[in-house]
Amino acid sequence: MGTLCGSVCGCRQHWAVPGRASRALLATSVGHVLPTVSRTAKAMGLRVQTAPQLVDVVDPKGGPGLERLFQKLARELTAAELDAVRVAVDPPGDGPALTASLLTAPSLAVELARRGVTVEVGVLAEAEFWSAYQPIVSLADRSVVAHEALLRGLVDGREIGGGDLFFVAESAGWLHRLDRIGRESAIAGAVPWLGDHDLFVNFNPTSILRPQVCLASTEQVAHTAGISPHQLVFEVVESHAVADRGHLVSVLEHYRSLGWRVALDDVGAGWSSLSLLATVRPEVVKLDKGLVQALPDDGARTVLKAVTDLAHDLGAVVVAEGVETEELAEQVTALGADLGQGWLFGRPVRHERPVHDDEGRWQPVGVTRSR
Repeated sequence: MGTLCGSVCGCRQHWAVPGRASRALLATSVGHVLPTVSRTAKAMGLRVQTAPQLVDVVDPKGGPGLERLFQKLARELTAAELDAVRVAVDPPGDGPALTASLLTAPSLAVELARRGVTVEVGVLAEAEFWSAYQPIVSLADRSVVAHEALLRGLVDGREIGGGDLFFVAESAGWLHRLDRIGRESAIAGAVPWLGDHDLFVNFNPTSILRPQVCLASTEQVAHTAGISPHQLVFEVVESHAVADRGHLVSVLEHYRSLGWRVALDDVGAGWSSLSLLATVRPEVVKLDKGLVQALPDDGARTVLKAVTDLAHDLGAVVVAEGVETEELAEQVTALGADLGQGWLFGRPVRHERPVHDDEGRWQPVGVTRSR
């Protein structure tokens, strides 16, 4: 097995990347898939043995044929079929170890992603990770009150955005690890300059299986950093929040038990926004960027006004995202938004030390503009 590494705040991160294999066991209960795998492997000159719901493929040349089989299956099977097949490469000979190998084997879709067959795994393999920070301002006086951390990767001098990083990580079954890297990079990177501003940190609830365990290292980083718990606002996108509300609530309860606050992002984008607000009762509500930028459209205005009013009724602070012009700033202020975020107030930046102007507003110094 190889290793996939990235650096976060001076630390090296290791990822399990499959190496070349000479044998693969493929198992599924979907009846028509394994005959397709068997025929394809035999046509490529590989040795094949079959059993009910199982195909055993051996590459007599030690690996290259199996790699070609994986590439061919990626083209011939549908996404649903790839998800339905489990694959164990170079498994133990037999007995309990073989059973355990099959029970813990990834899906064929994940295995292909980790091998770089279906996604550009090099985006993660070669990346050094860091966080850029975008200011959030008070709409009343334009003073900076918070910053949102956004994960970035640097590969051969090329900056990779968080969307691409998380797409690759999720495809390869590494979402939980990259999400943790993002949380901890955000906190550690803000320590030298944050001052008394709040820090917004993104997370995906599906990456947290058991909060007390999965968030332990994040809690330790926050404690070591010396950032006051009330300054940390953990932000979840509405589309992620609706998948399993019960699990989300348990994660958020753990956050709050640590003194951290909760923000719900992209509110207004989905049909369940108002119901979700009542369930989650976030301390901060971030209005959907697309709706904000649709103003002064009457439909967008109606939705944003309803969300803003309910958020205030629940005691939440409202942030308007995507504010890029003075006209938009005036419109979201008129709708009742408390804070603003967008290019009008500042783009995401990476900075090394804080500088303040004569009025106490934060000014970036020693930064690299994020794309």
